Amino acid sequence: MTKADKLSRRERQIMDILYRLEHASVKDVMEAMEDAPSYSSVRTLLGKLVEKGHVGHRESGPKYVYFPLVAREKASRSALGNVVRTFFDDSPYLAVNSLLDMSLDELSDEELDELKSMIQAHKRRKSSGEEV
Repeated sequence: MTKADKLSRRERQIMDILYRLEHASVKDVMEAMEDAPSYSSVRTLLGKLVEKGHVGHRESGPKYVYFPLVAREKASRSALGNVVRTFFDDSPYLAVNSLLDMSLDELSDEELDELKSMIQAHKRRKSSGEEV
């Protein structure tokens, strides 16, 4: 895992805003943040995200407009990997078990059937030697 993969809580919050808005100025980001830090702090955080390669920017008049460079799916996989390593001893089994325990009452029978189908498909791909 590279330094670029590690995002602070505020950086993750900003990335979430940029994914939702698709592009935003510092002011737009601040308005979308709960308990936003100062303008200069948000600008600094966006600059760090640019340095890490997660965010790009372009000039729009006197201001910069920022946009995500990393696909949301790739970023979410990286973040989930960090959570699994940090809180579940690098065990996807323990993470999935915890998620199921948390949301069992909220999952419909159709969603549980879909999860079962996904697991079976992964088992077939694994046994055939196909990349998962």
